[in-house]
Formats: sequence, structure tokens, C-alpha cells
Amino acid sequence: MAVLLFKLRGVPDDEANDIRQLLDDSAIDYYETSAGNWGTAVPAIWLRDELHLKRARHLIEAYQQQRSIKQREIYDQLKREGKQRTFWTLFQEAPLKIIAYIAIVLVILYFSTKPFLSLGN
Repeated sequence: MAVLLFKLRGVPDDEANDIRQLLDDSAIDYYETSAGNWGTAVPAIWLRDELHLKRARHLIEAYQQQRSIKQREIYDQLKREGKQRTFWTLFQEAPLKIIAYIAIVLVILYFSTKPFLSLGN
């Protein structure tokens, strides 16, 4: 019976590719489901046989620990060099987008609090 192994929603492409390669190299039979046209389904990697579940989870756990260490090192290096992404660098890359998001948040806050603020009048 098929069993869910790894959800792909929000997973970077390089990590998903590494997981696929890891399963292929270990000769673990799997298949993949997409989010579908509307994004409502579960994008995931499923095992065809539950017998490989424990081994596959162990492999993925070990991979994710290594990836976590590697990504932390990359972040620390960027931080030392002053190249890590900050709000200011994001703003410089797309100022109109950031301003639009802030405006949308302010409009939502205004309409959410306006009825309560006008109760005293």
C-alpha cells in the first residue's frame, strides 16, 4: 500500500531534486503527486511499498541534517561578508512591490479597526 513519505509544498527545487536522487540511488520505488491545476492537492513523494518507509525516512533525515548544516554555513558566510538578504536589500530589488504590500496591509488594518474606533462616536 502506498504511504506518504515527503511533502513537497514549500520545498525548494534543489532539495526536492536531491531527495529524488537519494531515493533513486537507494533503489527505493516511489512516485510523485503534484499540487494540481488549482494547487489544492498535496504535492508529495509517496512510497509504493511501506516496507521501505523506515529506511527512506532515515535517509531523508540524514540528508536534511547535512543540508541544514550546509545552509547554515552558507548563511553565516554571507552574513560575515555582509551579503545576506535583509529588508533593505529586498526593498532595493523591488521597491514598488514592497510599497504595494505595505499599502495593502495598511488598508486591511484600517478597514478592520475602523468599525471599532467609530463605536464611541
